[in-house]
Amino acid sequence: MSPPKTAVKVKSAPQKALEKLGLRRDIDLALHLPLRYEDETHIGVLQDARDGETMQFEGRVTDCEVVYRPRKQLIVKVQDPTDECTLRFFNFYPSQQKALAVGQQVRVRGEIKGGFLGWTMLHPSFKAAGGDLPSALTPIYPTVAGLPQAYLRKAVLAGLARADVSDTFAPGDLASFEGTRFKGASFEGASGQGIWTLREALGFLHHPAPDVSIDALHDHTHPAWQRLKAEELLAQQLSQLQSRRERAALRAPALLAPDSENSLHARLLSSLPFSLTAAQVRVSSEIAEDIKRPVPMHRLLQGDVGAGKTVVAALAAAVCMDAGWQCALMAPTEILAEQHFRKLLGWLEPLGITTAWLTGTQKAKDRRAMLALIESGEAKLVVGTHAIIQDKVQFKNLALAIIDEQHRFGVAQRLALRNKLQHDAMEPHLLMMTATPIPRTLAMSYYADLDVSTLDELPPGRTPIVTKVVHEARRHEVIERIRAQVAQGRQVYWVCPLIEESEVLDLSNATETHAELSGALDSPDVHFPVGLLHSRLAPDEKKAVMSAFVQGRTSVLVSTTVIEVGVDVPNASLMVIDHAERFGLSQLHQLRGRVGRGAAASACVLLYSSGDAPRLSEAARERLKAMSDTNDGFEIARRDLEIRGPGEFLGARQSGDAMLRFANLDEDQALLEWARKEAPLLMDSQPALAHKHISRWLGTKAEFLKA
Repeated sequence: MSPPKTAVKVKSAPQKALEKLGLRRDIDLALHLPLRYEDETHIGVLQDARDGETMQFEGRVTDCEVVYRPRKQLIVKVQDPTDECTLRFFNFYPSQQKALAVGQQVRVRGEIKGGFLGWTMLHPSFKAAGGDLPSALTPIYPTVAGLPQAYLRKAVLAGLARADVSDTFAPGDLASFEGTRFKGASFEGASGQGIWTLREALGFLHHPAPDVSIDALHDHTHPAWQRLKAEELLAQQLSQLQSRRERAALRAPALLAPDSENSLHARLLSSLPFSLTAAQVRVSSEIAEDIKRPVPMHRLLQGDVGAGKTVVAALAAAVCMDAGWQCALMAPTEILAEQHFRKLLGWLEPLGITTAWLTGTQKAKDRRAMLALIESGEAKLVVGTHAIIQDKVQFKNLALAIIDEQHRFGVAQRLALRNKLQHDAMEPHLLMMTATPIPRTLAMSYYADLDVSTLDELPPGRTPIVTKVVHEARRHEVIERIRAQVAQGRQVYWVCPLIEESEVLDLSNATETHAELSGALDSPDVHFPVGLLHSRLAPDEKKAVMSAFVQGRTSVLVSTTVIEVGVDVPNASLMVIDHAERFGLSQLHQLRGRVGRGAAASACVLLYSSGDAPRLSEAARERLKAMSDTNDGFEIARRDLEIRGPGEFLGARQSGDAMLRFANLDEDQALLEWARKEAPLLMDSQPALAHKHISRWLGTKAEFLKA
């Protein structure tokens, strides 16, 4: 006899929608806070209405009809004791029409507009008149399709009732912070100290009293919101601290370079055709100190465009290889990976080092040869794209993993590279590099688990870049400037924007510009070749176009943003960025850094257009102004954080999830300072409460910080 089948519980559409929002635990529901609030606690009258305000009134339906001009709509007239209001519905159901039949007494809420024909409301909410009024403001929650507000409110209320929201730290710990920031003048906290407990703050934010300032709720300055921000920032700092301490307990190869003139490190240093800057010497020493310890290094190397991060990475790799281990360098694009490969090959091949090259577009025969070199250990250095982390790639003894432009890789990819060392339960050292400097507030929060090294000076010989913001109407002047540059033997970049809606438009835009410049630069007397680089070219074609430009066989390179990082052509002295208003600030700065790499005076032209709009958006104007104001990457990064928030700096560090939902790094720096000081105190004195706090706020997201 077969065993009885277990009934499978089918989830309802709202339950599936809750999971889509990530609301799986009771605490997830309790921490799902309103986007905004509506005041349904009192009934107004039409004679007191003000144009544009949201109001609620009760009245009798005096007329209800469907009209078809200018389009089908339901028009309902409702009379209260003082005036009349017309309700318009362009989308409606028969049940709504029935509920609004003539003679019905209804309660209506919506934005009221005045005009020649009297008061009107467009698609207001309504229900039968009478019944008790709410005693608190009505929360409006973030939601998704298939999850009505009424269902979500019930689910949140039930989750809040069941969830353990007991305090994980004493409310009094906040008492001395910023005076009375956490105290509510109209609310006595149960803690007896005037400080909101977590339960009080959550209860209030889900159902605030009607006399509270809605502005203080919406802009998150209310004491209850401040308490939530403190909790969230503390969770983040605890998670970072836990990650750092867990890593300190792991083992890694101790990479001790021989102190000898014959060491690879010493020979590389003496063979370089330039002297290191003081910053490069300092940072190289920091890395060397780190990797000689038997604990995995987890260091971020940040430096402005052209600061010389590649040579620092090469010196770290040399220490690793001197110690008898392998090193891997992974870059996000084939162009950038090849740039690194050629540079490192030029430095290391004369010193007897075998370097392997791995990308996803390699021919099978070449790939097999490279895999054999890596597995045998003959290839001491491996350079490539994400192909490095594929299962078939077996290292003999990987000890140092270097990731360039680390924010372009996902968490899973970085973890996969770290897992490539299968040797006595050890992990490789990890050096991550970025040309997007990290503002201090981000370094204190999202990157608090990392050691950060900074290249804060440029090598000598880099010429300052003059940046000009030019309207599209002066495009012909820019083309004349290009003609003058190429006539002097210089080279020029012209970058076209990626158009998210259509790859076809990308190609069309770049192709049209290529044809325009080819025609403008061609004459019976002289021919200046123009190259075209875009995403639809095959890898071999991209390589051929780039080689022609690098070798000076083409004068102008028209490209989409594949040349954003890594391309080094000292003879290029002019960068034109078309539709510059469409680019992010850090991206504009990266592109500008492709010129000024030689001795010639260099310029960057930001060609902008407001399109059909009367003028540029405020954010676009701020970006272009920042670019014209400064060449300093750290100042650019600070302004970028102000304009856009932390998103792009983090990339996929949190696998797409911004781990701060409520706190604002720009506005809450003092709170962040408090959380930094509180985290080690709580972790050391109450470790169980600290772990409970992390689990409550981050759940499984804390794992992402380990990458």
